[in-house]
Amino acid sequence: MHTFLTGIDHIQMAAPKGSEDKARAFYGEILGMKEIPKPENLQASGGCWFQVGAMEVHIGIQPDFTPAKKAHPGFTVNALESLKSRLEASGYAISEELPIAGRSRFFTHDPFGNRIEFLEFD
Repeated sequence: MHTFLTGIDHIQMAAPKGSEDKARAFYGEILGMKEIPKPENLQASGGCWFQVGAMEVHIGIQPDFTPAKKAHPGFTVNALESLKSRLEASGYAISEELPIAGRSRFFTHDPFGNRIEFLEFD
């Protein structure tokens, strides 16, 4: 079987109208992602884009927004406990779930209620 996929360019996270400042505070300031410009022809729809390594995270405005409660991105990190402390200090609840061999992990929700997982390989 031929493998067509070569990687992931970006993930799209939905957010409610007018939430760009909250997205910048969470994804940019707390998580440390670099904000990158949206292409000019897409700017009218709102939202903002971030970059982490070679991957992009796009925060898109969804008029009938409902947060993702099960579906989620899994971000790898290099200082899981420090990130957990930073999120808790910023008022974000942390949840621990069943372990996965070779990985430490936890979950939180972004300011819009979208579920997010953070993992560090042991």
